Amino acid sequence: MAYVDQGYTGKRPEADAEARGIRLEVVKRPEARRSFVPLPRRWVAERSFAWASRFRRLAKDYERLPETVAGLHFVAFACPMLH
Repeated sequence: MAYVDQGYTGKRPEADAEARGIRLEVVKRPEARRSFVPLPRRWVAERSFAWASRFRRLAKDYERLPETVAGLHFVAFACPMLH
């Protein structure tokens, strides 16, 4: 399951995610908002970006192959989970 914002609504993002075995859950903003309203489950995405930014190797795009970057992201997310 992946929590996404309203930019991923529609048939194509849903079909692309389903082809990879991912279920999208769109986090929508409340209709009547007058001030800052924290979105539910938004902290999951922000936490993930914070974890990835702690690894210096992911700070810049040094790698040539996308498979290498995908592997480094796997390591970056696995390390905090091991604690």
